[in-house]
Amino acid sequence: MTTIKLHNTRTRTKEDFVPVDPANVRMYVCGPTVYDRAHLGNARPVVVFDVLYRLLRHVYGTDHVTYVRNFTDVDDKINATALSRKQAGAEGSLEQLVQERSDETIGWYLHDMGALGAMEPNEMPRATEYIAQMIAMIEDLIAKGHAYAADGHVLFAVDTWKKDYGKLSGRSVDDMIAGARVEVAPYKKNPMDFVLWKPSTDDLPGWDSPWGRGRPGWHIECSAMSYELLGASFDIHGGGNDLMFPHHENEIAQSCCAHPEGEFARYWLHNEMLQVEGKKMSKSLGNFFTVHDLLEQGVSGEVIRFVFLQTHYRKPMDWTEKKRNDAQKELGKWHRMKGDNEPGEVPPQILEALGDDLNTPKAISELRKLADNGDIPGLLAGMEIMGLKTVSSEMLDLIRDSERELLDELRLNFANAREVAKQTKDFSEVDRLKNALIAAGVEVRMSKEGVELVPGSGFDAAKLENV
Repeated sequence: MTTIKLHNTRTRTKEDFVPVDPANVRMYVCGPTVYDRAHLGNARPVVVFDVLYRLLRHVYGTDHVTYVRNFTDVDDKINATALSRKQAGAEGSLEQLVQERSDETIGWYLHDMGALGAMEPNEMPRATEYIAQMIAMIEDLIAKGHAYAADGHVLFAVDTWKKDYGKLSGRSVDDMIAGARVEVAPYKKNPMDFVLWKPSTDDLPGWDSPWGRGRPGWHIECSAMSYELLGASFDIHGGGNDLMFPHHENEIAQSCCAHPEGEFARYWLHNEMLQVEGKKMSKSLGNFFTVHDLLEQGVSGEVIRFVFLQTHYRKPMDWTEKKRNDAQKELGKWHRMKGDNEPGEVPPQILEALGDDLNTPKAISELRKLADNGDIPGLLAGMEIMGLKTVSSEMLDLIRDSERELLDELRLNFANAREVAKQTKDFSEVDRLKNALIAAGVEVRMSKEGVELVPGSGFDAAKLENV
């Protein structure tokens, strides 16, 4: 069995992955707040943990891995959009409009992530479907002395977990108070105490609870959903490193206090953030765009994924036009090589690279070696486990574009070589190029007007890569 090593944020070391139960490997990843389309940065954790999901399924079996990724559909931004629609004359109650907005954005999200080759998780819970479980968990935390009600709110008492609070992010409570923007409120016993439940006004979505009509805080949502779907102990919890504090710290505090019999998550994985052309992505810089924007521009979802995978998940990733163009050319080359071949067994060097803390850049370098050595079944199998398509109409279009670019480049080279030969009377380079083109199934037409290269029925562009 392939050994998997993962860098555990909690211990800051790379550890052998040993699941709680090999027959049911369990992973929870924090999903999106569904108030708008997913931007490029939102897509990075989806691709990262999709690769891990595929690797786990390969190693432990497709029926022995449970992957949960939630949707946060309780949020001020969703409410604001629904309210503006209602004010503009949309029919239905505010709660119905909130539901419609959530349904709309979830549909967009799943479409766009599917275009990137991401498999859908086994479970995709929506926060609004687990309100009863959240209320029960909050009641339990109050009963155990870890939370308290105040002014219609319920807050987690950080002092009851102070010895372990901050271990994930490596900060003390005092450091967190000094360095973070902490919401100051008169009903808090400690500035670091965080909200488990808060009041809702009559014009906003809310649910009845022992503390009045209200809605859950963000952090309790993931704790309740992960417990219901994965239990008190599960294997992997993932997300972007921007969630490490406060979200993941607060999840750990709540979950370990509510269910001290369990470990919560044993391995914590965090991906780094994304930049665009070396700068932080932001609307003010004009470099902010969504996955949908790129897809609408004709960028293949597979190309986006391939660019992502060329950077290790724990390093900042820089999206550039050069990387995009290079990825399209390289994928086009590999797809042209497919022919009638089918994927074989996943080569061990690919599994070794992925098993080494998801070293996707190393895995891609191994794919290149397979392509250079002509091991097409191995190449295709390696592409598949990394979520790269081995055939699609989208990629066939990409291949045709790539072939046109290649033939245009060779046509210019041939024409230049021909002009030089006319001056030097040495036609050896012209003959070499012509023979290579003919061997690849290209008809070479020369006239006074210039050179035309026409691909024939036996055209094989792969034979021209090194011409």
